[in-house]
Amino acid sequence: MSKCYISKRRIPIHRRDKVAFYYVKCMRFFADAFFRNRYGHRAVVLETIAAIPGMVGGMLIHLRCLRKIKDDEGWIRQLLEEAENERMHLMTFIHIAQPNMMERLVIIIAQLFFIIFYFILYIFSPYTAHRTVGYLEEEAVTSYSQYLEEVIEGRIPNVNAPSIAQSYWGLANNSTLLDLIKVIRDDECRHRDKNHGFADAL
Repeated sequence: MSKCYISKRRIPIHRRDKVAFYYVKCMRFFADAFFRNRYGHRAVVLETIAAIPGMVGGMLIHLRCLRKIKDDEGWIRQLLEEAENERMHLMTFIHIAQPNMMERLVIIIAQLFFIIFYFILYIFSPYTAHRTVGYLEEEAVTSYSQYLEEVIEGRIPNVNAPSIAQSYWGLANNSTLLDLIKVIRDDECRHRDKNHGFADAL
């Protein structure tokens, strides 16, 4: 994947874009303050949140299609696949960075807050909801790029990739954390582009 693709950003133009953009920037500020350079622990907590939008969006679209007796045009499957993919990110990083009790508490609080927030947001403005996820994924790409740099420069050990990652992404038996971060960052790029695309379609 090219550097240009990795660094791609969507400039907020409309009011709803700016609301989504600055909300995500606020979340980024607190994540940076709490985790600093503990990227593995950051991934564990944030991936528990990242798996919420696809599931919530897929469920609400499913219900809407049932009410209106209409086709979903493939959106449900894509959103549920996104949720599953984000869950696999979490299951992988659990093997790399075991969350402590404080981080487990943060997970519970963050999940509770975000699922309520995103559920309400998607009901009233699916456009803003998908744009928010697009911006969240932009920040995820940035975080994984920084994580990658830390490993390359030797500040974080380049440990072996867990077997669950080797199986899910088809990585080689001798694959390492570097290989894992690259494939996960690729996933986040796809989620970024897909959600910005959903917002554009709406």
